Amino acid sequence: MPNDLSPIDKAKFVAAKKATEYVKTGMKVGLGTGSTAAWLVQCLGELVRDEGLRIQGVPTSTRTAQLAREVGIEVISLDEAKWLDLTIDGADEYDGNLNLIKGGGGALLQEKIVATASDQMIVIADISKQVETLGAFPLPVEVIPFGWKTTQTLIEETLIGLDVLGQTTSLRMNGDAPFVTDEGNHILDLHLNRILSLIHI
Repeated sequence: MPNDLSPIDKAKFVAAKKATEYVKTGMKVGLGTGSTAAWLVQCLGELVRDEGLRIQGVPTSTRTAQLAREVGIEVISLDEAKWLDLTIDGADEYDGNLNLIKGGGGALLQEKIVATASDQMIVIADISKQVETLGAFPLPVEVIPFGWKTTQTLIEETLIGLDVLGQTTSLRMNGDAPFVTDEGNHILDLHLNRILSLIHI
């Protein structure tokens, strides 16, 4: 473990390191996106370099793909892999029942597809992500650019009938322009404040 880490980064590192115990030579592994997933990729890279671990990684974003290549992990596409043994990714919030909010890093569509195409999914998160009730972190929804304002209106109308405390939404921005995902889509952040029952949008 690096010596100059903050307490939060130490927790992320420990969670990521523990997850590497489930990765075995010959596996096809989905590699998540975000700060904790980045620690995972670095830990796996050390195992590839120092212990001869042989895996193929399917990244969930271009930035994860770049990091994986930098640390020596063989990167392939999901189409090349066809199916994965395992996906490891982080979370933005989790509650006591292990319900999650994911996608804060802007790679949620690819993350969901890769996780669905896996025999097993491991979520790594430090204690700072634990909440009593989900919703303090905005719930992201990836939408196509075409008609996104109409989609936003429909989502806001749907929220009226759901068990949430907030019902406002916002288009995620990158400076003065809308944030664009790797798939060329936009993200609507749902500011629900508190999700009192699970919702699927």
